[in-house]
Amino acid sequence: MKAYSKIRNFGTDEGGAITALMVFMTLIFFTVAGIAIDLAFAYKSRTELQMAADSAAHAALYTRQDNKREDAQALAVEVAEATLHPAAFGDVLRAEDILFGYWDEELQTFVIDPTSKDGVMVSTARFASTGNAVPTFFLGMVGMSTWDVRTGSVFRTYMPTCLREGFAADDVVDVQSNNSFYNGFCIHSNTHVKLSSDNFFADGTVVSMPDKTNIDLPNSGFESNQGLEAALRDGKYDIRILNRLTEIEDSLRAGDEPWTPDYITSSTAVSFSQKKIGGMVPPSGVDTSDANTKMLQKGRIYTKSCTGGSALSVEAGVKLEEVVILTNCKINFGQGVELNDVVVLTTNTSSKSISSASSLQVGKDDGCATGGGAQILTWGSVDVPADMRLYGGQIIARHDINFSANANGIEGASLIAGGNISGTSNMTMGFCGSGMEDNFEIPYFQLAT
Repeated sequence: MKAYSKIRNFGTDEGGAITALMVFMTLIFFTVAGIAIDLAFAYKSRTELQMAADSAAHAALYTRQDNKREDAQALAVEVAEATLHPAAFGDVLRAEDILFGYWDEELQTFVIDPTSKDGVMVSTARFASTGNAVPTFFLGMVGMSTWDVRTGSVFRTYMPTCLREGFAADDVVDVQSNNSFYNGFCIHSNTHVKLSSDNFFADGTVVSMPDKTNIDLPNSGFESNQGLEAALRDGKYDIRILNRLTEIEDSLRAGDEPWTPDYITSSTAVSFSQKKIGGMVPPSGVDTSDANTKMLQKGRIYTKSCTGGSALSVEAGVKLEEVVILTNCKINFGQGVELNDVVVLTTNTSSKSISSASSLQVGKDDGCATGGGAQILTWGSVDVPADMRLYGGQIIARHDINFSANANGIEGASLIAGGNISGTSNMTMGFCGSGMEDNFEIPYFQLAT
């Protein structure tokens, strides 16, 4: 009976049951913890691969702008290896994983085009097949010793609207009264914008600065500037084109890509000594080698050197077409001068390196059609009085741009200054979106995905 009782008691005894449960729960805990640790390590590795992909993609697209595709791919691989050293992570990026093309915004997909400089897709990976898979710790006990991890990045070029059409200055943009801005026109300052009263901003226009609360307004504030409050934005741009002016000059002097316009038919620059440019553009074939001629032939690059602070004058009413003028002179435009398919560049650094009588027209009045635009570039400042007209026109100054009343830029205007932009009253400015093809621009880069 005693033996039977012991057996029966053993069968019904619940002592130690919790110990068995704890052993079971401990195994579950360590299994779940192990999976969590392995997953966390995999996500960490994916984040590292993403950082390498983003850095490499940006480097590839930036380098591709002025270099061969193979050089851009090689640099991108170097950047990825600097982020994830091959000795520790293996080859996370190969040249064949760097594809150039463009981002289709409508389809939200990347289109491969080896000749493109508009976009790049980079894929980074750690795979078992390449010997650098991400190792596991606890999952190896159940036969899963590695993870295959892959990620990618797509970068594309874009041009900030404010730097394509609009006013953009490193210092203050000062706009006075009774001005109208239409069709998404942009006013941007890297310090602040100053406005007087009775200005109009249509829907879609932008007025931006690093801190929009720093806008300088009269006491009437938003009440006297219709649409301004809706147009205000925070933002800051590195105005990179200002640092490329010397490169642009060198390209134009040599007649080389990428800055020489396609209407230039001879890359050999012609030097002239006269102090004035006058008369209409001569027909093709007219000999302009005579230093006393006042005419400039279409399709040519002209250079002019000044000493002692002398100036080059473009006489009143002159219409220049399809020429590039490079000089160190101050340039004075007479009344009613018109520039169509023209680049005028001066390295003069004075406060009026570019000056004009009234009614200077920069670009052809062609309703935003392709071609016909004109560009003025200076190392100094620009001063234009009343009735400045911009039709697909661009003015870039390392220092200030000042203009007076009745300016018209309803068909495409771009003013870019390293200093201030100051305009007075009664101007009308609008956004074209076309007709600005020959403007001097530097691409900017952003993640597409």
